[in-house]
Amino acid sequence: MARAVSLPRSWPRKLAACALALCLGAGALLFGQGVYIHAKAALAQVLLQKAWAETLATGVPAKPWPWADTWPVARISAPRLGDSAIVLSGGSGEALAFGPGHLSGTPPPGPHGTTVFAAHRDTHFAFLKHLQKGDWLNVTGADGTLRSYQVSGTRIVDAAASGIDPREGGGRLALVTCYPFDAVQQGRLRYVVWAEQAL
Repeated sequence: MARAVSLPRSWPRKLAACALALCLGAGALLFGQGVYIHAKAALAQVLLQKAWAETLATGVPAKPWPWADTWPVARISAPRLGDSAIVLSGGSGEALAFGPGHLSGTPPPGPHGTTVFAAHRDTHFAFLKHLQKGDWLNVTGADGTLRSYQVSGTRIVDAAASGIDPREGGGRLALVTCYPFDAVQQGRLRYVVWAEQAL
């Protein structure tokens, strides 16, 4: 007959301490990742501001850091909310990690078609949830021209069927981010803010 193995009395305390240490370590790791994402986005905007100033001064696109695969093409601001961001060329994952992206295949800000800017809901486009119909948005293009747009509405759409046609509209702006705003995983829904250029 096999003899039962007896565990030391301190075993439950040691197991609880190990479990607590693992939980604290995992929590610290997740917290650190969240802080890193926000810190990277904030630091990038400082470097992008410098590149943006150089772009406006010289008329030549300036990269924010030597290995960047994108460059500033516009600056968007929401005066009522006090938010602004430098918009980058393209909508790649790398570009969106540092700021809003001007989606390729859509016209630059101006009188023709619908310009589309996209950004993450928890960093540069977190302010979209506070925009209201009638709010103003200012967009400065790489040529220094300032254009004002008035928010005309919002819509929640499926990513595969957004209804955004870049050839439609004269001087229209669509700002796109993931939805819902408080979700932790990316889903199929997108939040679109529509704005029309002031004449």
